[in-house]
Amino acid sequence: MTKLNCNATQSKKSMPRAEYLGEFELVVMLALDRLAGEAYGMEVYDEIVHATGRELSAPTVYVTLSRLERKGFTRVRMGRPTGERGGRARKFHGMTREGRDELTRSKRMLSRLWSPAPADPAASQAPVEYPRGLGSPGGS
Repeated sequence: MTKLNCNATQSKKSMPRAEYLGEFELVVMLALDRLAGEAYGMEVYDEIVHATGRELSAPTVYVTLSRLERKGFTRVRMGRPTGERGGRARKFHGMTREGRDELTRSKRMLSRLWSPAPADPAASQAPVEYPRGLGSPGGS
């Protein structure tokens, strides 16, 4: 007989950690998608504010973009240095194939949750039809 390992710490370590999109991560990924898949941080920020009407701080978007990059859902490409930025280059964020796949998975999951739940078999039976005037609810 095989002995099961009941140590939660050990079993957590041996299980692969799944990466999912949180709510705001999903918003950022959708904004990137709307911006043709590549944009710098302020473009992403502007798209989110415009599309959602949400009030948020720009650093929130930058922190989320960094987290998405660590998860492997986005990549960064450095642009050319510009005079308007004091010679600093812009970071352009784009989706990876893994990020696009996760965005698709999230959409499917949310679509399933938004669709009506399967009907209860007992509730799906045809309603009882009462003959007119013979005790039907609300009948005469």
